[in-house]
Amino acid sequence: MADRRPIESWLTDMDGVLIHEGVPIPGADAFIKKLRESGKPFLVLTNNSMYTPRDLHARLNRMGLQVPIENIWTSALATAKFLDDQRPGGSAYVIGEAGLTTALHDIGYILTDHEPDYVVLGETRTYSFEAMTKAVRLINGGARFICTNPDETGPSTEGPLPATGAVAALITKATGRKPYFAGKPNPLMMRTGLNAIGAHSETSAMIGDRMDTDVLAGIEAGMQTFLVLTGLTRPEQVEDFPYRPSKVVDSIADLVDLI
Repeated sequence: MADRRPIESWLTDMDGVLIHEGVPIPGADAFIKKLRESGKPFLVLTNNSMYTPRDLHARLNRMGLQVPIENIWTSALATAKFLDDQRPGGSAYVIGEAGLTTALHDIGYILTDHEPDYVVLGETRTYSFEAMTKAVRLINGGARFICTNPDETGPSTEGPLPATGAVAALITKATGRKPYFAGKPNPLMMRTGLNAIGAHSETSAMIGDRMDTDVLAGIEAGMQTFLVLTGLTRPEQVEDFPYRPSKVVDSIADLVDLI
């Protein structure tokens, strides 16, 4: 990192970095507070497309983390930005929750099951066989297949839950069509987020708890990367990957003084 320019903006993952199973990780409040006091651009990122930024703002606020709505960037927003660039004013059949449907409505998309331009798959706790069957038939009929994120499982207090990537694999098996994933590790999510706050990758840093999504996306977007050990990737797993973060730290608390 010696040759890198000073960090002027920060992107941080949410689950596993700032919070864990609904509880703030020690140091998260100090990190967010110092970011806001510094005036530096920042974003809190999540691959979960279920919730709108307003929902997540309220959720974080209840935990004592004061993150403005405009500083929250989700895979649903990245997906909507991608579709708006690709086919403005298009149509989509959506499997997902309010975070995704709201993002698509906001860019002027029509949500329909009649000859849509796209089938868009996101996160939901109510995946239905009927909806997946309709998605398969629409894709076979010519709709393009888009997914918010490739995560195969998601966390819950009871244990892992099937997530978007797992359902996408089922649809791919039935159609022979692989989706385009807009969320991490696609650097598209990072670049669209940086554009939203007027920041540049050369002077930005990404903080994450996963080597295969957060760190990879940050590296491919040309950012400095910090891996925290409060989430999914364990210390002994870092060497299993063919790439490395700029730095590995115990938690977000170790990064407060870098702001």
